[in-house]
Amino acid sequence: MILKSCIFSWKFVFKLFTLKHKVLFINLKHKIMTAQNSNRLTIILSAAGLLLLVPLVAMQFTNEVNWTFSDFIVAGVLLFGTGGLIELAMRKINKVGTRVWVILGILIVLFLVWAELAVGIFGTPFAGS
Repeated sequence: MILKSCIFSWKFVFKLFTLKHKVLFINLKHKIMTAQNSNRLTIILSAAGLLLLVPLVAMQFTNEVNWTFSDFIVAGVLLFGTGGLIELAMRKINKVGTRVWVILGILIVLFLVWAELAVGIFGTPFAGS
């Protein structure tokens, strides 16, 4: 009887330890994934901000780059919006192939809108000069 209770208690302790270990592992995995997601978002938004600095710095050295405040606003909306959509696609779409096509589509739309605003490839009223 004492042997059975001793074996039972060791099994119980072992099961309790493995259950606690699994919960700890799942919690640690969730924290790592959350850190990766927030780190990726920080990288995407930093890249968009650095891209906005390129014309700002160029304006200091040459008169050929002449952006107004509204140009920076439109470029910021396009870059940060695209970055946000890419992050949303990375978080919500599980299949890698689908994710790649969606992100590629987002980038194509960005480039087409940017080209239309810059030189007017489609001839819309929003086209640049």
